Amino acid sequence: MKSILVFCGARIGNEKIFAEQAYQLGAYLAKNNYRLIFGGGKVGMMGAVANGVLENGGEAIGVIPIFLKDIEVMHDGLTELIEVETMHERKAKMENLADAVIAMPGGFGTLDELFELLTWSQLNLHKKPLVLFNIKGYFDPLIIMMMQMVKTGFLGEENYRLLKVGDTIKELMGKIEE
Repeated sequence: MKSILVFCGARIGNEKIFAEQAYQLGAYLAKNNYRLIFGGGKVGMMGAVANGVLENGGEAIGVIPIFLKDIEVMHDGLTELIEVETMHERKAKMENLADAVIAMPGGFGTLDELFELLTWSQLNLHKKPLVLFNIKGYFDPLIIMMMQMVKTGFLGEENYRLLKVGDTIKELMGKIEE
């Protein structure tokens, strides 16, 4: 495993623990020779994880649609910045570059990215590990919703199991390396 795709918010959230854990994840990736693949922004959770990688000697590859360069305030210190035309191209390029996927707290964009890659996994378009970094129980309501989907017959148990959950960096990386 060489490259980890991290989906996360362009906002920092309202509790320090989110940014701290994003930075610590980035530092862990760098110190353990994982390359970061991410959305290319320098603000919010994206900026925190990228800074954690870069300030610890790692590689960070950003993938950003041209129209988002100003909105997301692209990171100017990356190892590489790949520009694409559309959001779909962004997701496809990031997935293609990555060996595993981590979703951290974020908003609609983060969930869109996560669910598209979950759907691709369900359709056997890739077999990459997908893990939620459940900082401070952030994803607990989503996990409950997915269990409801299984209970009511809208999601197969085998598809529910495509998504792993880790509450700490150590647990998260253990799930990826299984």
